[in-house]
Amino acid sequence: MTTALATNPAAPDWAKDPSGLLPAIVQHWRSGEVLMLGYMNAEALAETQRSGHVTFYSRSKQRLWTKGESSGHVLVLKSIRIDCDADTLLIQADPHGPTCHTGTSSCFGDSADVRPPLGFLAELDALVAQRHAERPEGSYTTRLFDGGIRRIAQKVGEEGVETALAAVVQGDEELLGEAADLVFHLTVALRARGMSLGDVARVLAERHR
Repeated sequence: MTTALATNPAAPDWAKDPSGLLPAIVQHWRSGEVLMLGYMNAEALAETQRSGHVTFYSRSKQRLWTKGESSGHVLVLKSIRIDCDADTLLIQADPHGPTCHTGTSSCFGDSADVRPPLGFLAELDALVAQRHAERPEGSYTTRLFDGGIRRIAQKVGEEGVETALAAVVQGDEELLGEAADLVFHLTVALRARGMSLGDVARVLAERHR
């Protein structure tokens, strides 16, 4: 069980550790991927909330340290939660660039095992949103958006039919391939209408409740 932490830096039990430091797990706010582990004291937490950039207390530098202060690869704060024992923080953040100094997205590596099984859908959703905003030349997604919602809807229909046929008369790999095409084109259709896979997930969650 976790408890939402708003703006009160005294809420965590800083006395749990003689150093006044508590572990802070940083998680990608969309995909759920664990990006890194750092340590915070009350001042670091307050600075994180003030600036909107995740800030730790560096045990090696013996001072506050904002992630990305030299590289520019900041972690933009989305939310902070505290665990049931009030001695561990869970930070959800939007990483601007790789989190690890080695260049990987996570300090635990870039292996697919680090990301939750469905986490790539969030990455896909974000990429489609970026394509919609930037419209890079030569991109298939750009061509879809430029073709308009009717063309996109047509592609969703085509992929839906092909997925249904694959489910009945083809093998598992063919079904997975067609399902992947369907999910991609559905993501594009949602974005063309100003929505996302996250909105679909919220509807499903509400129905589940």
